[in-house]
Formats: sequence, C-alpha cells, structure tokens
Amino acid sequence: MSSQKRDLYEVLGVSRSATAAEIKKAYRKLAIKYHPDKNPGDKEAEEKFKEAAEAYGILSDEEKRQRYDRFGFDGVRGASGGQHYTNMEDIFSQFGDIFGDIFGGGFRSGGFGGHSGGGRKRRGGHIKIKVNLSLEDVAKGVTKKIKINKYVTCSACNGSGAKDRNAIRTCETCHGSGQVVRVVNSFFGRMQQASVCPSCHGEGHTITDKCRKCHGDGVVRGEDIVEINIPAGVEDDMQMTLRGKGNAAPNNGIPGDLIVQINVKDHEHFIRDGNDVIYNAYVNFADAALGAKIQIPTLTGKVNITMPEGTQSGNIFRLKGKGIPGLNHHSHQGDLLVIINVYTPKKLSREEKEILERLRTSPHFQPEKTVKSGSFFKRMKDYFYRH
Repeated sequence: MSSQKRDLYEVLGVSRSATAAEIKKAYRKLAIKYHPDKNPGDKEAEEKFKEAAEAYGILSDEEKRQRYDRFGFDGVRGASGGQHYTNMEDIFSQFGDIFGDIFGGGFRSGGFGGHSGGGRKRRGGHIKIKVNLSLEDVAKGVTKKIKINKYVTCSACNGSGAKDRNAIRTCETCHGSGQVVRVVNSFFGRMQQASVCPSCHGEGHTITDKCRKCHGDGVVRGEDIVEINIPAGVEDDMQMTLRGKGNAAPNNGIPGDLIVQINVKDHEHFIRDGNDVIYNAYVNFADAALGAKIQIPTLTGKVNITMPEGTQSGNIFRLKGKGIPGLNHHSHQGDLLVIINVYTPKKLSREEKEILERLRTSPHFQPEKTVKSGSFFKRMKDYFYRH
C-alpha cells in the first residue's frame, strides 16, 4: 500500500452520508472478501483487510467519525485515537461481534492466527479522565503531568500471578495455546474453529501457587504519573487516546488505554469562535470621538491599537494571527477580533452636564442614519456570515 492513506469512505465504498447500518454492511462485505482464511498467503488482501478494519474502527464510532469529517486524519491520529492495525489478533478482538456474525465463531485457517506458545493475552481496562485547560493553554499547547490511580503490574511476581517460576505449569488441555481447536465445514471449505480453553481460560498455563500480594491476578491497585502532550488548537470535549497508559492487564496481558477528555474553561476576557477569539473593549466617549491608543490583552501578552477619530460602538478591529492555531496545522491561524463598546457614563457632575448640554444640539453630535455606517448587529451578522 502507498504511504498516502485513502479516504475512509472510499475504502468502505460508502458515501459521507452513509448510515451506521450501511457502514457496518459495507465492512462485513469487505471482511468476507479479504478475510485471511479466504486469501491464505495473500499480502495484498491482508493489507486491504487491515485498511477496511481501520476505516470501520473510525467511522463506526460517532465521535471519531465527526472528528474525521471535520479534520481528516489529523483529527483521529494519535491525539484522537486513530489506529492502524498491524496485528490480526487486534482486529479480531476489536470487532469480534462482526466476525461472529459472519463466521459463526472464532474461525482460523491452518496458516493464520496460530500460536507458537503462550495463551491469549488479556486486556486491561480503559481509563477516562478529564483535563482542564485555559484558552492560553489551547493557544500554545501544553504538557500536563497527571497522577492516576489505576491497576499496575504486581512488583512481587512481575505480573505473572504466581508465587515463583516453579508455580507456573503449561496447561495440559491446550498445551499452552490457550485454545482448543476443532475442524468444521463452512462455505470457505474445511476450517478450524478455535474456542477458549476451558481449563486455563485462554491463559495457556495454570498456577499451582498464587502470588501472596496480588492473589494470582498479576495486578494491584497503585498510581502512575502520566505525561500528556496536548497540541495547540484542541477544542472543548475533544478526546485524546494514549495507548497502553490505562490499567495494567492481568498476567502480563495488554494494558488498556488512557482516554483524555479536553475541558476548556471559560475565559475572563475572551470568547472563542472556531480559531478566532473575540474581545469586548470598553472605551469612553472622548477616546472614541477624538481617537486614542488603547491597550488590548491577547492570549500571548498585551498590544496597543489605535482607534481613529469617530470610532463607533460596534466597530471591529481584526488583529491577524492573534487567535488560536489550527489543530495539527490542519486549518489556519485564527485572529483576535476586538469589538469596541463606547461607555455611556451613568453619573455626571454639574460641570459635565453643562458641557454636554451645550453640545447636545451641535450638528456633529447628531447620529448618522446612513446605510454606509450600518449597525452593530449588521456588522456582526456580516462577520458571522463570512465565517
């Protein structure tokens, strides 16, 4: 296969508006066509089988599908839980319900899925945590170190679950494979149907004397410090998946994943709109009428902008590149939009009132009602329409 990945909808041969049922049906069709039992020794078929599994793994998950539709592969790679399957057993364990529907059990051909020794690996449970970020964190990216309570490998037995090495015996029923196999007839021909060994429950071995610390499980409650690298541009409720950082699995199995849900806290000054950031600046009437330099906070520090004479309430100043970066460089760097709000004083001294009374009837103090000047609502409508 080429290094350039094909569109996932193209892989499954469905439209972008396909329903979940249509996606599942398309995957089942490809799984039958390229199944290793039907194409023994065919590397191209094996790669297409893996490619279809990856496409189904993303498009069958509503959240991953939404991220893929919005960001493409950047939205589901690494930080979001995209996966390229290199091991067939991972595919069968992940989509066991699909293959059960198609083949009626754990079918394997003579040359595929065999065990050179050892039983089926058990998997540790996934852990889901929430990480709070400020808008400043989102703008520059951040590394968080989080202490997590979880199951860790037992230090006394190194995860074996046995008191010592002499307490581990190869299962006499399955002879270490973790499976019992029988030959059955199917529409593919004569095939092997494997099921979990009833004696060792798929482990491939039995323990005659259990570890005193973990009582034979190979895992104990503990804690771990996990370093999470969060890229710039993430959004609220987005998820990252850290492979193998979840609970340790019993008897040195495959550890679970750590699923990190992003929670972006509300900001004191800014409102996020996609990659743009909106800031409401409040200025006094004199500065708006005469023009002035005003200081504006940004996500990376403060800057000065110059308001020209006659700045109106609702005028918008755009500071290019002062917003949020695109996630994984998939989209453009956002801007900072400064909305001017002219403050009307609530209390006035006698002298201030006298000055304003003299100006009340001045022609320059009469509001313009031209289409050109527009209104604040029209300008905001135009801005959001463009976006």
